[in-house]
Amino acid sequence: MCGLAGILNKNGKRISGKDITCMADIMNDRYDGRGGGFAAYGIYPKYKDQYALHIFLDNHEARERTEEYLKGVVDIVKEDGVPTAKITEIPKAHETWRYFVDVPEKTDKQDDYIVKVVMTINNEIQGAYVASSGRNMGVFKATGLPCDVARLFKIDKYKAYCWTSHGRFPTNTRGWWGGAHPFNLLDWCVIHNGEISSYGTNKRYLETYGYKCNLQTDTEVVAYLFDLLVRKHGLSMETASTALTPPFWKHIDAMPEKERKLYTHIRMTYAPAMLNGPFGIIVTNQDTMIGLNDRIKLRPLVAAKDGDYSFIASEEAAIRSISKEPEKVWAPKAGSPVIARLEDGLLRGG
Repeated sequence: MCGLAGILNKNGKRISGKDITCMADIMNDRYDGRGGGFAAYGIYPKYKDQYALHIFLDNHEARERTEEYLKGVVDIVKEDGVPTAKITEIPKAHETWRYFVDVPEKTDKQDDYIVKVVMTINNEIQGAYVASSGRNMGVFKATGLPCDVARLFKIDKYKAYCWTSHGRFPTNTRGWWGGAHPFNLLDWCVIHNGEISSYGTNKRYLETYGYKCNLQTDTEVVAYLFDLLVRKHGLSMETASTALTPPFWKHIDAMPEKERKLYTHIRMTYAPAMLNGPFGIIVTNQDTMIGLNDRIKLRPLVAAKDGDYSFIASEEAAIRSISKEPEKVWAPKAGSPVIARLEDGLLRGG
């Protein structure tokens, strides 16, 4: 029942958060108020070279412990509170603070360093949770409807070239700020509708590479899997998508020899990374937006193109709320990614 929406402008033109909020509002029947959120890319041009850490803090003590830790491991260029509005629909359960940071100069693998910082805060500092940790981007989420989360974080005041939104209807996990979508690590953001029934296998696989999954929802494994397969293992976005939603064996067996060997290798090598269950997801990073369904397409997903803009959403109505007559609208095939990139626009239609 969750509702997903994404917009990407291929030229990097930044647009207000009003459009993504409008797309989210159209799908209100999909939400129950236990989680809403937005991801935005390009919102911090002045600090585009720093990692922007958005951190939920339960209390002043949690903030003190977090800042003491950060001052020992990174250089804080700027820190301030994420601007919020007082609204009755979402009581202020957490203080949301942001830190623009650099890693120590002699650090070779800066992204790995920040991942370690994020995992340490989330697992060792009680009352602190890192909502986002990428460069020139941020995640804004809370327990509430997307329209109220947008008002809380003043989403209309931000401008981004890529936006995603999510409204939750959780079925097997509780609603809390950290459990709202998007889920983020570095530049990766994931929003999800459905259930990852392979969560246990995926979690154990990720933990062998040092990732720690403790955010009380199945979606976090998808963000970590893309980080592992693309950033650390060097797979293309297309190949990583194939590893997560590979063809059935009966289809692989019917392929020409060269393709059969390739897909067999992918399935066997990344078997623990394969996602099972009914799902529709949107995955984004600094230059790409991907829409991906499970291999039977048990959750809805619609894609569209209109000039310089690419759209992905759970419902066509959400897309048409801001693009009345798109050039092309279609439902991507089961297990086949639809991919939009900066400069190139929509590359593959699923």
